[in-house]
Amino acid sequence: MGALAERDCDVAIVGGGMVGASLALALAALPLEVVCLEAVDPEAEAQPSFDARTTALSNGSRRILATLGAWPAIAASATPIRRIHVSEQGTFGSALIDAAQQGLESLGHVAENRAIGAALRGALGAASRVRTLAPATVVAAEDAGASVVLSVEAPGGRSRLRARLVVAADGAGSLVRREAGVGASRRDYGQSAVVATLATERFHAHTAYERFTPTGPIALLPLAGGRMGVVWTLPPAAAERALALPAPGFLAELQRAFGWRVGRLAGLGARHAYPLALTRADSQTAARVAIIGNAAQGLHPIAGQGFNLGLRDAATLAEAIAARPAQADPGDPQVLSRYVESRRTDQRALVAFTDGLVRLFGVALPPLAAARGLGLLAFDLSPSAKDALSRLSLGFAERMPRLERGLALTAPGGGR
Repeated sequence: MGALAERDCDVAIVGGGMVGASLALALAALPLEVVCLEAVDPEAEAQPSFDARTTALSNGSRRILATLGAWPAIAASATPIRRIHVSEQGTFGSALIDAAQQGLESLGHVAENRAIGAALRGALGAASRVRTLAPATVVAAEDAGASVVLSVEAPGGRSRLRARLVVAADGAGSLVRREAGVGASRRDYGQSAVVATLATERFHAHTAYERFTPTGPIALLPLAGGRMGVVWTLPPAAAERALALPAPGFLAELQRAFGWRVGRLAGLGARHAYPLALTRADSQTAARVAIIGNAAQGLHPIAGQGFNLGLRDAATLAEAIAARPAQADPGDPQVLSRYVESRRTDQRALVAFTDGLVRLFGVALPPLAAARGLGLLAFDLSPSAKDALSRLSLGFAERMPRLERGLALTAPGGGR
């Protein structure tokens, strides 16, 4: 794509990964000029959002993506999760959540990030009011009162983009957040996630497994073609060692830690490791800036809810923009305030829930391990507890955003 000429727009989304692209697609239904800027070409191997990793999509996320028109393309290769099995190494406790018992068709789906990205890009290709620029790197953001001015570097040179609202969707190390004067806290978990795909001796039967071990949780997620995606959380040194092991050695160690629930593990694909930390922005907004996704909060993958939370950020922000008074612009303080108020409960509750799981299962003392085993057993016997956890996929907000309820956004009278 060519360089960006100096121009104005209504909304500039910095970060064209899965959350940023979803917001751009949501805003495409409104009478707004939207520019989405992404530093890495979506087709590049180095693209961090649309790489070989897999994402567990909640039922709420599926509804949002369906309302945006992207779900049919994703569904073609997505795998439904019909059961979730939770256990802890060294204890007798385990729990099984079954979608059918909860009156659900599935508890979610697993899809490859590349497939999600391709679906979003395909849908955006038909959006006449959204312009995507990649590679295009924002190097500075300046508050100009009635707008924010972005300095953008692209292959054709540097240019300036003036936006009435800038959305920081550029990840945990967000430059836009920093330029807006919003700080962020970061707590390193001292863990890395080793991710790969593999084959199993027995068919996964659409079951997702979460296995807690002394070194960190192991998740095995069902994929198309009978394969499974693995997310193995390890201390950084152990993760580096796991990456360096020959495939048979890696599989043997994973087998010892995970067990034999799906039979022998084989057919290992490429392995990658990602450091894990909890990051939280000090504020969700600044003057004419909204902060969403990992730029707002970066979660441990223990509950597989990071993208789902970020997608609800995008859906809620799009709704706040759509619901603004006819004469208000997208960066109006009332719009930003509505976004913050609508997201507060869901964000805080899910961050606390995820971080609490890490803390609970990160202590290897025998008395606590025994208590966790009893807790899993009690959970397995409690229909009400399973019902509450199955609703996690819809978030903790008192009111779901319109897109999650299958409702289109309604543009304000007059638009721009």
